[in-house]
Amino acid sequence: MTREFSAPGTTPERLLTALAEDGYAILEPAATAQWLDVPLSDLEAMHDDWNGLPPDEYLKDGGRYRTRRHACFVVHGGEVEQVPHRAHWQPVEYNALHGGMQRWFAPMMASTVVRPAWQRLLLRLADAASALRGPQRWYIEAHQFRIDTAGGIGRPTPEGAHRDGVDLVAVALVGRHNVKGGETRVFEAEGRRGERFTMSEPWTLMLLDDARVIHESTPIQPLAEHTPGWRDTLVITCRQGAFQGG
Repeated sequence: MTREFSAPGTTPERLLTALAEDGYAILEPAATAQWLDVPLSDLEAMHDDWNGLPPDEYLKDGGRYRTRRHACFVVHGGEVEQVPHRAHWQPVEYNALHGGMQRWFAPMMASTVVRPAWQRLLLRLADAASALRGPQRWYIEAHQFRIDTAGGIGRPTPEGAHRDGVDLVAVALVGRHNVKGGETRVFEAEGRRGERFTMSEPWTLMLLDDARVIHESTPIQPLAEHTPGWRDTLVITCRQGAFQGG
């Protein structure tokens, strides 16, 4: 039997302190809603937007287990601006499997990005990035992921343990159904300390200082055979200066 370790949650009041001290911090769902100052039901209402995500056509391992959407924003001066749709690009130094290539994913739906809860989430993440690096313009990329077990196994991070080449990474569990695995692992980029835990409750939110830690999620498998299984996540990155790839 696989043992699941609970995510070590903090309070909204200590979120930025924990992020500064440890390089990462985790909010349980109620704490996420409190930090954002939105009802948890408003966040949960977004989950339907993960149904029908288009396939990721760029998986180099030949898998068909990942579907996704992508969008880019600039946050500055308390304002959120969605920028024209663009490719997602990472250098091979940060993504040895898929780096160095322009990946054009389907855009996020307009009905998602106009939600007040979505706008609030981006603003608060920009605030957290500013607490780490100082107030400035933030270049934000958002990724909706569904990893499924239709082929028997799904890999949330086929590239392995990695950094993203940004300043702040936020990972929210949006939902999971009929799966085991998907353990989150966070390690010091320069050191030996690490932690492992399973994000199991929708809208558990993890923030990472990308300069200090590397992260990965282990593969998922179905709990019951012949029954669909999936894990839905939202990944948002904040980067100073510009989007990766110019």
